[in-house]
Amino acid sequence: MTTLTPILTKNWDQADSFTLAGYEREGGYRSLRTALGMAPDEIVQMVKDSGLRGRGGAGFPTGMKWGFLPAESPNPRYLVVNADESEPGTCKDIPLMMANPHVLIEGVIISSYAIKSNQAFIYVRGEVLHVIRRLQQAVAEAREAGYIGTDILGSGYDLDVVVHTGAGAYICGEETALLDSLEGFRGQPRLKPPFPAVSGLYGGPTVINNVESISSVPSIVENGADWFTSMGTEKSAGYGIFSLSGHVTRPGQYEAPLGITLRELLDMAGGIREGHRLKFWTPGGSSTPIFTDEHLDVPLDFESVGAAGSMLGTRALQIFDETTCVVRAVLRWSEFYAHESCGKCTPCREGTYWYKQMLKRLEAGQGKEEDLETLLDLSDNILGRSFCALGDGATSPVVSSIKLFRDEYLQHFEQGGCPFDPAKSTLWGGAK
Repeated sequence: MTTLTPILTKNWDQADSFTLAGYEREGGYRSLRTALGMAPDEIVQMVKDSGLRGRGGAGFPTGMKWGFLPAESPNPRYLVVNADESEPGTCKDIPLMMANPHVLIEGVIISSYAIKSNQAFIYVRGEVLHVIRRLQQAVAEAREAGYIGTDILGSGYDLDVVVHTGAGAYICGEETALLDSLEGFRGQPRLKPPFPAVSGLYGGPTVINNVESISSVPSIVENGADWFTSMGTEKSAGYGIFSLSGHVTRPGQYEAPLGITLRELLDMAGGIREGHRLKFWTPGGSSTPIFTDEHLDVPLDFESVGAAGSMLGTRALQIFDETTCVVRAVLRWSEFYAHESCGKCTPCREGTYWYKQMLKRLEAGQGKEEDLETLLDLSDNILGRSFCALGDGATSPVVSSIKLFRDEYLQHFEQGGCPFDPAKSTLWGGAK
């Protein structure tokens, strides 16, 4: 696999890619016209046949999720787009919405039509004001052009789309916490069941999908399910945006078929920064177990990454070279999870706090080897016992780093402090 598949990113190099005119010039909203000539159930079946899996981290089949909506309900149906991207290292949805917001808008309209919803919400992280303004502009352009509103393109289908601004809480990336926030409550995960498909927003049947998932729908409608399954692997079909950041020569967004390897992506990105070597990396963001250079050739699809002991997640490939202290990196991630825990459940609220306290001491060389066993025991009391996946995600870097870099933890104890110079891992400190 040596080539990229620019589909969502194909017009990013155009100065007006974010405008309606720029999007229509590249064939934008052509898929919408096709979709409105189809029966809603046909579109649902097409998405099922394509094998599109959720691009927000979990990888749940998108068409199957749509199919969970009950046939009859006294309440309206809703489509909610999760645009609350905020995990360390995850940076695909924000540039997508900035450079090509209309592909998301078109995906929202088609998906809403497919699930027979007349109201859609795009829930955006409140801290990315530039993205919010761009989305609002795109929605206004689409409404003025007749793509949103009443009797869309003479089809008789009505849809309203609302861009909703969150308050900047990582927990609202969890779908039920997002719904609570959208309803005006404090963002905290709900007890399930009932699941959102049965009783979600305002008690109505609700589909919640990631930005990239919904943005992939127009290309499937235009080109067909077989086209989509021709890319990727048998169980992880299609393409995705891989975000390379950290100690890589050319960081950025690389859109490629699922199943590509980090080695191939690094070749296209110019490799690790000059004069250095790969030490460890995350295949799916900070909430996934870390990998090392031994995993360079693991196919980046849901099954292969899972079999290798991690998760594909959001394809946030954070690259760290040998100048990085793994204990310091895990501490920084743990500080994030402790800060972002909503506090609803004891394992996550207390566990992430103690992660932060213990790792601070260990990074300063003030701990002892027995503390590593305490950390692992603490992880066992968080994993699978938290109300939502935030607690589970917080354990991933801790457990995997102790497994892969136990000797480095011990070096901190033996030397009475961190053996790494933090300046060396910076852009200027690590230069040749």
